[in-house]
Amino acid sequence: AALLEMEENQITLDNLEKGADNPAFSSVVSAPFPSCQGTGAAQGAPANVFQGEERIYQECDGPCGESKEEKRGEGQGRSSSYCRKALQPASKAKRFCKAHVKVFRRVLLGLLGVAYLCYFIAACWLNFQRALALVVMTAVVVFFICWSLFKKHCGAKVLLLLSPVWKGFQKFWPWLKWLLVVGHLGGLITWLALDNSRNPEQLISLAGFCFLVLFLFACSKHHGAVSWRAVSWGIGLEFLFGLFVLRTTPGVQAFRWLGDQIQLFLGYTTAGSSFVFGEKLTEEVFAFQTLPIVVFFSCVMSILYYLGVMQWLIVKISWLLQVSMGTTPTETLSVAGNIFVGQTEAPLLIRPYLADMTRSEIHAVMTGGFSTIAGSVMGAYISFGIDAASLIAASVMAAPCALAMSKLVYPEVEESKFKGKASVHLSSGEEQNILEAASNGAAASVGLVANIAANLIAFLAVLEFINSALRWFGEMVDIKDLSFQVICSYVLMPVAFLMGADWADSPLVAELLGMKIFLNEFVAYQQLATYKKNRLSGLEEWDGSRKQWISERAESITTFALCGFANLSSIGIMLGGLASMVPQRKGDLASVVLRALLTGICVSMLNACLAGLLHVPTEVGDCVTFLRTANFSSTSYTMYMCCKELFASSVLENGTLSFTGAWTGLAESMLCLTQCCGHYNHTSCVG
Repeated sequence: AALLEMEENQITLDNLEKGADNPAFSSVVSAPFPSCQGTGAAQGAPANVFQGEERIYQECDGPCGESKEEKRGEGQGRSSSYCRKALQPASKAKRFCKAHVKVFRRVLLGLLGVAYLCYFIAACWLNFQRALALVVMTAVVVFFICWSLFKKHCGAKVLLLLSPVWKGFQKFWPWLKWLLVVGHLGGLITWLALDNSRNPEQLISLAGFCFLVLFLFACSKHHGAVSWRAVSWGIGLEFLFGLFVLRTTPGVQAFRWLGDQIQLFLGYTTAGSSFVFGEKLTEEVFAFQTLPIVVFFSCVMSILYYLGVMQWLIVKISWLLQVSMGTTPTETLSVAGNIFVGQTEAPLLIRPYLADMTRSEIHAVMTGGFSTIAGSVMGAYISFGIDAASLIAASVMAAPCALAMSKLVYPEVEESKFKGKASVHLSSGEEQNILEAASNGAAASVGLVANIAANLIAFLAVLEFINSALRWFGEMVDIKDLSFQVICSYVLMPVAFLMGADWADSPLVAELLGMKIFLNEFVAYQQLATYKKNRLSGLEEWDGSRKQWISERAESITTFALCGFANLSSIGIMLGGLASMVPQRKGDLASVVLRALLTGICVSMLNACLAGLLHVPTEVGDCVTFLRTANFSSTSYTMYMCCKELFASSVLENGTLSFTGAWTGLAESMLCLTQCCGHYNHTSCVG
């Protein structure tokens, strides 16, 4: 009987996990043991059963002796029972938390909301002007939260109520849209004529804008398939955003504030770079001063991606572009992502869909990458001294313009698999926590920093070699100082003039354009920063026949024109990045990349034309008051302009010097003229 019971309760791999609760163990423990002094039959049975096996029972002198294994089994059973009883409160608490997790989340969010409300009220009460930025950010967040709640709970009902209105609108839309187009065009032309009446030279930028659009249309792959809705809406959104940023007071103040905050934010890089490299290297050496900013910015972007902030921004921008322009979700998401990330990172957002995209959609993805710059390198350009607000505005304006010009140059003639698709899944990072996201972002930037440093070394060395070779060839035919910059200044000078640069500034702007297209924008922005530094430090505009800086308007135009990765070296980067994601589409990628490069170059120039058209000249102010109180130990741009005005108001007749305009009859006029002559040369200073 004992043998049968053991066979029925064999220990298997499954019931080994039950420990002392195994049925086989319980049969051994609970079986009635015969007395050690029992009959011979009773004593012989166990011997027959376990003959040839190792006996698990040992004989004992007392009745019902217990084995060591039996005691150990009972001890384990009691300990596991005690553990289960001890863990019962924790298990109940865990089950309770799981059942009421939504309640706890709401309570926690409510407490945080109350705490922030108290902080917000205190900040506004103490100094409302100081808390104005906090008020704006809070209003934006509250608006989007309310909008999401409204769309979630009332969106379907509102759409149902508005469906009759929408049907009526669609009925009259065929003739209503032409009425709107004519009205908008008439209003735009009237506004431009009145706005530029004082500065008619800015209308040259409008002519340049129209010329570039017509040039791209002439380069179109399929002229008859152009979607004019996408083109017109893209140009319209670009113009409206440029108008908001460059002309409206809220837009100017908001982007100026944003640019100042970014400059302040990037200043925190010094804490890390000076600790690693030392303050002397950080202040004097370019590599240790600028490149650490790329590391810091990449780290911050990775954290924002982990938190979902970047995905949220990209989705909102892409929704606006998709609804207005009628483009597909895949190409729109990629172009919107290019505002914040680089030309090879943005396509990663739509990597699962690249294999099925049409050639027109791939062209749009490439154009978006060529038309914008990454947020990480934007930090480096800001550290040069380039205007942060202009860089941000150029990146945002480039998104709708890139989509519009892409659909103009390479219209859609295939049937897209994503047309009408409600949404595209936007993948997130694989980091487990915010520290891993920060670490991965910093580590990922190492390759970018090395790439920037290597490119700068290579391109500047190649540029010097080319200039040396050109000088040698030029000297053979008595042409002195022939260089790559000089050739670019002549070839691209008409383009620079059409963008709105003054004729005197056009050669320098053309040089920078040539550097950007044939080398890269990093080298061009470095040279632009030098020109800007010369202007702000008050150097004379001309040093003999060489111009030392360009005007403020030309600076703005050039900043927008250089803002993009559209250069010859980026072709390899673009093809390499996309081909690694979809190797089966290498042929399609190679067939559209040159057209996309040309489109990207023109998109940056179109933005520059708008910057020249909407530029507002900076008023110097009251020069009489400024020069009366100025400290002439150092110079500045304002001092140069005021001294220039003073020189223009001075009249030298028959050896007598007199003044006109605001300087007439002022006793300080001669003193101020003497001080200005100490820094600048003019005919009035002779004698």
